[in-house]
Amino acid sequence: MLRGMYLTRNGNLQRRHTMKEAKDMKNKLGIFRRRNESPGAPPAGKADKMMKSFKPTSEEALKWGESLEKLLVHKYGLAVFQAFLRTEFSEENLEFWLACEDFKKVKSQSKMASKAKKIFAEYIAIQACKEVNLDSYTREHTKDNLQSVTRGCFDLAQKRIFGLMEKDSYPRFLRSDLYLDLINQKKMSPPL
Repeated sequence: MLRGMYLTRNGNLQRRHTMKEAKDMKNKLGIFRRRNESPGAPPAGKADKMMKSFKPTSEEALKWGESLEKLLVHKYGLAVFQAFLRTEFSEENLEFWLACEDFKKVKSQSKMASKAKKIFAEYIAIQACKEVNLDSYTREHTKDNLQSVTRGCFDLAQKRIFGLMEKDSYPRFLRSDLYLDLINQKKMSPPL
């Protein structure tokens, strides 16, 4: 997890924000900052309404500070948090949590079994490409659950990762410029 980090002269570890990280975040949030520049785009009034339906008011963004749950149920909040996690190289935690949420919606037992194996291989297996940070007990418990797949087979692992985000990434997100800019945004006055 030391990618994007460096030691200063006095030995302190500090974060190095790269242009690529900033560009990635800008691209991720681009859908919410649409401009009415392309031919055939809706008239400015409609584009403004679409924009307002995506971007939260500062009051809405303030509610995200009450709990991680309130942040994750808001589409814009989810996208902003995901962009923030990407800058910290920990987006796999949210991706795993979202994969578990999708998994719970699967109805077919055969699809559930196949999706469970895919989630385990991608996020939980040792040396997985997007391996999340789980203790050995949780990892083994989840592996055992795959013997008889149910909607709850990832519950413990999902709970642990949620707790990790809630105690670690979420407080840093609330202190980030990305979030502070949203809650301190200026109210635009309508044209006369």
